[in-house]
Amino acid sequence: MLHLLNLLAAIALLVWGTSIVRTGMIRLLGERLRNVLSRSFRNRLTAVGAGFAVTGLVQSSTATCLMLASFAAQGLVTTAAALAVMLGADIGTAAMTVVYAFDLSWLSPLLIFVGVVLYISRQASEAGQLGRVLIGLGLITLALQLIVGATRPLTQAPAVRALLVSLPNEVLLDIVVGAVLTVLAYSSLAIVLLTATLAASGMVPVSVALGLVIGANVGSAVLALFSTAGQAPQARRVPLGNLVFKLVGTAIAIPLLPEAQELLGRWIGEVHQQVVGFHLAFNIALAAVCVGFTGAAGRLATRFLPDPRRGVDERHSHLDPSALGTPSLAIACAAREALHQADVVETMLRGLMEVIRSNDLALGERLRRMDDQVDELYASIKFYLTQISREALSERDGRRWTDIVSFTINMEQVADIIERVLEDVEAKKIRKSLSFSEAGLTEIAHLHERLLANLRLAMSVFLDGHVRDARKLLEEKARFRDLEIEYAANHIARLQDNTAQSIETSSLHLDLISELKRINSHLCGVAYPILESAGVLAATRLRQSQLAGFDEPAG
Repeated sequence: MLHLLNLLAAIALLVWGTSIVRTGMIRLLGERLRNVLSRSFRNRLTAVGAGFAVTGLVQSSTATCLMLASFAAQGLVTTAAALAVMLGADIGTAAMTVVYAFDLSWLSPLLIFVGVVLYISRQASEAGQLGRVLIGLGLITLALQLIVGATRPLTQAPAVRALLVSLPNEVLLDIVVGAVLTVLAYSSLAIVLLTATLAASGMVPVSVALGLVIGANVGSAVLALFSTAGQAPQARRVPLGNLVFKLVGTAIAIPLLPEAQELLGRWIGEVHQQVVGFHLAFNIALAAVCVGFTGAAGRLATRFLPDPRRGVDERHSHLDPSALGTPSLAIACAAREALHQADVVETMLRGLMEVIRSNDLALGERLRRMDDQVDELYASIKFYLTQISREALSERDGRRWTDIVSFTINMEQVADIIERVLEDVEAKKIRKSLSFSEAGLTEIAHLHERLLANLRLAMSVFLDGHVRDARKLLEEKARFRDLEIEYAANHIARLQDNTAQSIETSSLHLDLISELKRINSHLCGVAYPILESAGVLAATRLRQSQLAGFDEPAG
């Protein structure tokens, strides 16, 4: 019983080690991995090569498939190109099993020691993430040694040997078992390494091991399909096409297994290397056969999963759930949705002046309803961001996470102010058939124009993060405050001159320019996280305090 428990613990350590390496590499190179993939779609060979390189690093073809599915859902890549990348990704995973097939017992303690030192001393930096990866690699090699040690006494037990002899040599059953184990372990790499180790110890015949390896390949495709279930059809086409390729490869390989086993025994002496060699050969052959059919497979997947029909007012959300497994990609999705939220706010702000000029009640009602849309976008972005593990974020992505939260809060509050201003204009001006004086309307229009310019600048600062633009945006806060004081004084002068229109709209006029200043404060607040990240916020705040009397942004 103790030996069985040791085996189960070693298997769990192997799965955990592969998970640590996969997560660590995505944190360390997430943005760069996305760039490599996005630039590889020009032709099939570069796509296969990029898939090989990226998956060799993250050691998970499933993680690569989820990234590609997210790209496809956003229209950044065709299904055919993504399938070519996946063929290379499967070769990358198989190549890593070959690496682990060598005796790396001397390497395990070194990797764990160096990894722990790096992670503890530099946890928040890229060096700390590299340490996490080294720890995972060390755990994988250690787990393989523990599996060998735990299986040796088990294989010597008479009851176990009798059970193995009585097992039916059914390749289809072996494939199903391999696929199920891969789905449960969330790693075809771990299952192939486990199968090779068990075959080398004699617990599993080589013929059964080859069937388990094929099943592990099918299981990795099924796992990706399950992971994208419920997503947009564009996202599900990639794992579906990949599964079709795996099933085609399985159908071709099954009748050739006896010959493959004979050739492996003739060319490769060690059983462990025979199993991992077969895994690599299977995926290379699959890529060679299927790379010319990626276009046909893409069209078939599109026919089976067509684009959904959308109404005129429906839009595709950038918040792709399949991207949550890749933090840098999920952060990019949230940023794009935040920019859409800002676009809605800009529409509201632009229409505000039109309502003031034309007294259009219907337009005012439509603009007020758009505040609900902004609130829904804010809630969905916030919920999406909470699903991204903060521990899984690099330092750069962590700052971007904070920037997005700050930006969406400011946009939501701007929309609330615009809604409130529209209600006041309707109640105090339109319903009472009043109008601003010509000079007062000109001043309000000038403030409105500056607000629109500052909103576009805020969106640029959020998108690019340039410190120069962030400084410029923050300087607009002091300028806007000066204009508010100047225009309020002008209004008081018109009251003293007994200008009738100014007297009738005095309360609304003063409230309006005050609310416009509050909107501007929220827009300028977008600059604070950027300047804080750059380490120049303290000096900027000092200068602003001198100009604006410590007027901090609302919210």
